[in-house]
Amino acid sequence: MSQRIVIDPVTRIEGHGKITIHLNDLGEVEDAQFHVTQFRGFEKFVEGRPFHEMPSLMARICGICPVSHLVASAKACDALMAVTIPRVAKDLRRVMNMAQVAQSHALSFFYLSAPDLLLGMDSDPAKRNLFGVAEADPALARDGVLLRQTGQQIIELLGGKRIHPAWIVPGGVSEPLSEEKRDTILRMLPPAVAATRRALDWVKTITDKFEREINFFANFSTLYMGIVDEGNFALYDGQVRIVDTDGNRIADGLLPADYNEFIGEAVEPHTFLKSPYYKPLGYPDGIYRVGPLARLHVADRFDVPLADAEFRIFRKENRQSSFYYHYARLIEMLYCWEKIEYILHKSDILSKHVRAFAEPNSYSGVGLSEAPRGTLLHHYEIDDQGLITRANLIIATGNNNLAMNRGVLQMARHFVKGNHLEEGMLNRVEAVIRAFDPCLSCSTHAIGQMPLSVDLIGADGVVMDRLVRE
Repeated sequence: MSQRIVIDPVTRIEGHGKITIHLNDLGEVEDAQFHVTQFRGFEKFVEGRPFHEMPSLMARICGICPVSHLVASAKACDALMAVTIPRVAKDLRRVMNMAQVAQSHALSFFYLSAPDLLLGMDSDPAKRNLFGVAEADPALARDGVLLRQTGQQIIELLGGKRIHPAWIVPGGVSEPLSEEKRDTILRMLPPAVAATRRALDWVKTITDKFEREINFFANFSTLYMGIVDEGNFALYDGQVRIVDTDGNRIADGLLPADYNEFIGEAVEPHTFLKSPYYKPLGYPDGIYRVGPLARLHVADRFDVPLADAEFRIFRKENRQSSFYYHYARLIEMLYCWEKIEYILHKSDILSKHVRAFAEPNSYSGVGLSEAPRGTLLHHYEIDDQGLITRANLIIATGNNNLAMNRGVLQMARHFVKGNHLEEGMLNRVEAVIRAFDPCLSCSTHAIGQMPLSVDLIGADGVVMDRLVRE
């Protein structure tokens, strides 16, 4: 391979990553890779901490989706205590989790991807941002701000702050919902529903403009994985279902605690991001996708009317292209607002019984839920004192790693021509990554002994010493 194009950094995503495109002598794409260059190591530095600290510690993994980690971590701690949390506590956790999903989807759709969708993949990069969207379509931009603000305000009302709230705890939540806060949230929901429906109507009108991109936008056969609750679309609780691109159920009713039986984790030398795969098919044939597109493929129905009607429209076509992650996000946002309203109207939602207390009753606990970007799993092991001896995290973005890499290669092969490069070609490759909405701070952790190279460089630029760990 005689030529190389490096897109560094990939723009309009959370965290830092880059794409390398390898060309042959004719300028044709031979290979492409998505590199995640961050390293966090949360699994290692929580070792020795008391298990009850884990939700607050895990929330610090990410400032974009701290609630997702709160939920999965607290569920793992519930399993360590072997308790059934109060039903109202479970509902309140659901409300905060759905507010998290909705605000994150608003960030992804309106702030990060709408510039491509509204202005075009070949538009002026100086204007291809939120300010360009606000100039071209002020109403669309205002709706994006409103929707993200609504989700964040609900999180703040429940947890006391928008970033890293500590309200979700082992055994439930730390305090009940007040009537005043409930009524405040209920008043916020009708405008959010209306704004989401406007965005859905708009996105349906633009897909025809992107027919070329849709055909090669990580558009290939994979498995899909997500949780369902008796066939219903689910974000908080349920069993794992895996389907193929034709909707055939490959596996169903899988228990989160048994994840080691169906999920394997591979590592590659070009990235710190792990590559999970479906174990029965091996690596890399066990490639699967998670997140909004996958969740709409694994579910049979939605249990709220407006989202279910949109789901039926979505499922009329066989939508395999990852371009449709954008469409799927809006349907999930609509579901979140509807479901929050339904839960807040329950007669016992203001109950003060919102937490179960117990000492550890198990040495191992697994918590699984759906984060904005897909299935999120926390697994903790503890000793007799309740201290963490081992932690393993399978992050939503990591679940999509194989698909993202295959997607950038597919897009590059069809749009990048090395002998006549244009900015729009490379933006299309980046846009594939944006469709998956990766959260790279969340997803780079540790598995085994990580390779490391440290150079000590003097003031004159000469390497004075080097430490290498293979």
